[in-house]
Amino acid sequence: MGTDLNAPLGQNRKVSPGRKRASRVSAARLAAACAIVAVLGGSLWSMLAPRGPFKTRQPLEQQTAQADGPTAGNAEGGAAGGNPRDKPGVRRESGQSGAEIEETRNPDGSIVRKFTPKARDGSGPLVLDASRVGQDPRSAAFPNDDLIENTAFGKLPIVGPDGLRPVEQYARPWSGARGTRIAIVVGGLGLSQTGTQRAIRDLPGEITLAFASTGNSLPRWMQEARREGHEILLQVPLEPFDDADGDPGADTLRTDAGAEKNRDELHRAMGQITNYTGVMNYMGGRFLSDADAVEPVMRDIADRGLLFLDDGSSAQSLSGTVAGALDMPHAFADIQLDGTLSREAILRKLDELERIARRNGTAIGVASAFDESVAAIADWSQEASRRGIEIVGVAALADKPSKQ
Repeated sequence: MGTDLNAPLGQNRKVSPGRKRASRVSAARLAAACAIVAVLGGSLWSMLAPRGPFKTRQPLEQQTAQADGPTAGNAEGGAAGGNPRDKPGVRRESGQSGAEIEETRNPDGSIVRKFTPKARDGSGPLVLDASRVGQDPRSAAFPNDDLIENTAFGKLPIVGPDGLRPVEQYARPWSGARGTRIAIVVGGLGLSQTGTQRAIRDLPGEITLAFASTGNSLPRWMQEARREGHEILLQVPLEPFDDADGDPGADTLRTDAGAEKNRDELHRAMGQITNYTGVMNYMGGRFLSDADAVEPVMRDIADRGLLFLDDGSSAQSLSGTVAGALDMPHAFADIQLDGTLSREAILRKLDELERIARRNGTAIGVASAFDESVAAIADWSQEASRRGIEIVGVAALADKPSKQ
């Protein structure tokens, strides 16, 4: 106790060190708490302020309405009640992906979206399938307009703007398995109405049919054949070595006619039908052995995205050499199946064709639409499939160099 009795009460009293430290700690805690409250309060105000940096999140309907523009109810000239098709709780919007999006809000707050295609105005994106081979069976009787050129000779085949060729578009699809494969081509269709009808009716769809360019009612028969699943070729008459052995007709391509006239004759033949994968010769020993005559014709066939099938009747044919130089799809027949017109002889030739295919992996046989040929091929084809042989369209066996 102090000795100055005149000093005011409480003055000059010493403060203990422990009390000073307690006062300083309490003040620091109070300052920290105030800082925390200030930060939290500022954050909360920033989020809730209507003009702050973080705007209030709008309801889903309001966001979509702003993104897509005015709704039917408040668009200029629109009805005050909105779209009469709309129901309470249902909202429709137009997406950017080409779909109509219908949203329904359930009572529990969940949203169900329904997507349906909407009409295109032609300005949207175009999706191309570069892997197309063959046609949908429902449209196989109709040509792809992108592969058609309208000319004075009719509709001629061309390569499409995306590089698709008729040899691919009109080919008959096959399994893709690398087993034993055989193509059989029956030609001369269109020359006889009853024979053509019988061939289309009796032959399985795996058989390739070749239509004579000089035949009758070709568009009708072509469509019927395509509906039945057949791949088809166009058979064009070419000059033989000796017309006495059989005159192919006035529309024959000849060695002395000149390139321009032969191209005109070729185009006249091509304009008879559509939906064929290639051209096949009818006769043509002399023409196919003349390089100056055959090269312009083969070049035109190649430029139009078609294959050329040589029936193998002429050992002097240059079609393979020219096709290789032009880098075009090309095939050779291995056997003429009906050189002798009897069922037994044709069946023997078909068995020979099978032996060639088992040895080489593939083989091509050709025949004409005679009654005996059609009947024998129809019966043999059913048996061959049971022996593990796949009968394919001729385009599947043609050498098809890569597109440039």
